[in-house]
Amino acid sequence: MSAIDFNLSQIRGVVFDVDGVLSPSTIPMDADGHPLRMVNIKDGYALQLAVKRGLKIAIITGADSSAIEVRYRALGITDIFTKASRKIPLLKGWLSDNGLIPEEIAYVGDDIPDYEAMTHVGLPVAPADAAPEIKQIARYISPVAGGYGVARDLLEQLLRDRGEWMTDHHAFGW
Repeated sequence: MSAIDFNLSQIRGVVFDVDGVLSPSTIPMDADGHPLRMVNIKDGYALQLAVKRGLKIAIITGADSSAIEVRYRALGITDIFTKASRKIPLLKGWLSDNGLIPEEIAYVGDDIPDYEAMTHVGLPVAPADAAPEIKQIARYISPVAGGYGVARDLLEQLLRDRGEWMTDHHAFGW
């Protein structure tokens, strides 16, 4: 049974922010001032499985980092939008390009740049340490902080609801 008070069977796609969602809000920087993001391996497992199961997955981030593209393409995600100064136009374009409607989408965000996009989807989701304004509009607040399994939490519940968690050979490998 899901902890999310929403009809999960209608979700066909999930959009993730990166900093504060797929990586912690606090990140180290190298000597040249470039962020060194951490990733959660359990998030990675759930992301690649969700792609294999046919969920549409997108990344929309303001970050400018080739490492983000490398990481998430390796998991099978092809819709990766970086350097997003405003996220809502990219979200609307992604919906149109994929034949999706807002009610079929979960969007996971943690801070003000995600606000507008989160109000445009059926299931806005926030990590436990999201900004107060984001928590106010979230329909589900994950019990874990950004970077520590938010994607796993949401995707596992979605795939369990669909009967696609640990059900065949796809579940036991990368």
